[in-house]
Amino acid sequence: MMNESKHESLDPDSLPPPVPWAPAAVRLLQGIVYHDDAGDNWERILAGVTPLSDYFARIGLMLIVNEEDGMAYLRQIEAEVLPPDYPPIPKLFRSIRLSFEASLLCVLLRDELRRFEEEIHRDDRCVITQASLLDIWQSLVPGNDDAVRANRNLGGQLRKLEELKYVRRFEKQPPSWEIRRILKARLPLAELERLRTDLTAELKRREAQAADAEPEDAMETTDD
Repeated sequence: MMNESKHESLDPDSLPPPVPWAPAAVRLLQGIVYHDDAGDNWERILAGVTPLSDYFARIGLMLIVNEEDGMAYLRQIEAEVLPPDYPPIPKLFRSIRLSFEASLLCVLLRDELRRFEEEIHRDDRCVITQASLLDIWQSLVPGNDDAVRANRNLGGQLRKLEELKYVRRFEKQPPSWEIRRILKARLPLAELERLRTDLTAELKRREAQAADAEPEDAMETTDD
């Protein structure tokens, strides 16, 4: 009887020869790679663009390398684009549905990044303080009159975007954030304007809803 607690040992001689871009391939499958990430994955990607592109294309993925912005990431190739002899390939990446607040924050950050690149040398980091974001945030999001609660809410949304590598904490005190350039790929201008229109409509709906929910002022009376 086979002992399930034991595993067959792998014969090292049976493995194919190593390739220098293997660590970078695994890292790309985990998410975006930036030029200033720790390690040498960025250099491995640049040195192995052709074999990496061929490898990923075989499993229905496109390698995007933007040297100007210093980032590389994978994109799913749409099924209708693949040659007819390719078998159906399951999606590796799931769509991430952001909340209203997170989507609104993405638009604010994308606008800030666009202004930064138009006005300042684009090789610099785009850094914004949380305090300056808070001023805009409070003016847009209904029910954020309490500055402490609004700042806590904003910080939570920024941390969610940090998990997606859209932003990176730059300084803890006072809090500031670097806006990562992957936002340009995730929110191209056409998509940015569409999302802005949708969010504007939702903001108006929420403002109207909040106004309807406000209690009517008590009627003033005088004693006769």
